[in-house]
Amino acid sequence: MAGVGCARSLEAKRVLLIVGGGIAAYKSLDLVRRLRARGARVRVVMTAAAKEFVTPLAFVSLANEKVYDDLFSATDEQEMGHIQLSRDADLLVVAPATAHILARAARGLCDDLATTLLLATDKRVLYAPAMNVRMWLHPATQRNVSTLHGDGAWFVGPNVGDMACGEYGPGRMSEPLEIVQAIETALKQDTLLPAPEGLSIRGGALEGLHVVVTSGPTHEPIDPVRYIANRSSGRQGHAIAAAAARAGARVTVISGPVALPDPPGCETTHIESARDMLAAVNAALPADIFVAAAAVADWRAEPAVDKIKKGERGAPSLSLVENPDILASVSRGPNRPRLVVGFAAETRDLIRHAQEKLARKGCDLIVANDVSEGTGVFGGAMNQAHLVSRAGVEDWPRLRKEDVAERLVARLAQLIGGEMS
Repeated sequence: MAGVGCARSLEAKRVLLIVGGGIAAYKSLDLVRRLRARGARVRVVMTAAAKEFVTPLAFVSLANEKVYDDLFSATDEQEMGHIQLSRDADLLVVAPATAHILARAARGLCDDLATTLLLATDKRVLYAPAMNVRMWLHPATQRNVSTLHGDGAWFVGPNVGDMACGEYGPGRMSEPLEIVQAIETALKQDTLLPAPEGLSIRGGALEGLHVVVTSGPTHEPIDPVRYIANRSSGRQGHAIAAAAARAGARVTVISGPVALPDPPGCETTHIESARDMLAAVNAALPADIFVAAAAVADWRAEPAVDKIKKGERGAPSLSLVENPDILASVSRGPNRPRLVVGFAAETRDLIRHAQEKLARKGCDLIVANDVSEGTGVFGGAMNQAHLVSRAGVEDWPRLRKEDVAERLVARLAQLIGGEMS
C-alpha cells in the first residue's frame, strides 16, 4: 500500500466517507488511500451523482470494503442497516460536500442513503466543500453552512484556486492531506454528539441497572509537585462506562486524572488518590454491577509538606505503604453488587496471575490484559482481553478498546440475566 513509513496516526479509527457528485470526487480516492495508510478503516457511501465521476469499484479497491449507495437495498439493510452504518464510525466525512448535500443536510432532508446517514448519525460530521465560487458565496449556501456549524458539524476548506469551470476563487475542495490533518484533529476530540433532549434508551440490555465503573490511574503525592502513578490512559474504563450507558444503565464513573472527556450519558466523579477513589466508590454504592477498570497505584508515600529539593545527600528515601484494596473491599463488603469485575494488567504469566487474583479478591470476573512492552495496551487504542472466571477463560481477539467494551457489556448483561456459565 502506498504511504508505507507514514505514522499510523489513525490506527483502528473508523471513518465513514460520503462522496458527493463533483469533479473533486477523484481526490477522494487519494483521501481513502492516505487514511488507510494511517491505519483507519474506511467505509464509502456514494451518491448517485458521485458515480457519474468515479466508479464504485475504484473505492472498493482502495478501501478493501464494499461501497454503499442504495437506501433501499435489501441485502445491505440485512447485513448492516443504515442506522448501524451511521453510528458504527468514529467520524463521518463528506468529501466532496456539494452545495446540494449541504442544503439537504442543513434542512434535515433524507431522500437518499447519504443524507439519511447524516440525519441518523450520533457522530459529528466533517464537511469538505467543493463547488463553483458563486455557489459557495451565495447567501443560501452560507446560511446552510452556518446552520450545520450550529448543529455541531466541522468544516475543512474550501480552498481558493482555479475552478473546473474556469472561474477563480474559494470553492476548491481541500487537498487530501489537508483533509487527513483535519480528520486527525477531529478524532482527538469527542466526536459523539450530545443525546437529544428527551431521548431515553428503552429495552437496553442493562436498562434499570446501576453500574459503577472506576477508570484511569491514581496519583499518589510525594510532595506538592510530584506523585506516584502509572501509564493508564483511562480509555478502556471510559469506553466500558459509555457502552453501559448505551445499554440503558445508570452509570457512575469514578475517574482518576485522565486527558479524556467524561463518558457521555454518565455521572462522573473526578478523584486523585486511591483513598479518594475508595471513598467515591463507597458513596456510589449500592450498585448492580461494579467494574474496577482503574489502574490503582498499589503504594503511596507520606507526602512532604514542601517540595523536596536536591541536596548533597542524593535522592531522598521514600517509605511506602499499601493503598486500600478497592476491588477486594467491594467484593467482600456489605454492599456487594450482584456482579463484580476486576482487571489484571500483567507482563508475564498473564492467565495464572489473573486466576490467582480472581480467587484472592473474591470477584466474579477478571479481564486480563498483557501490558508488557510492545503491546501498546497502556495508553493505546487496542487491547487483547482474556475473560477469566471460575468456569474458565475466554480468549478474545485483539480489538479496539471500544469494541472490547461493547463485548464486555454484552457479556455482563448475559451474566446478570441469569445465564452464568
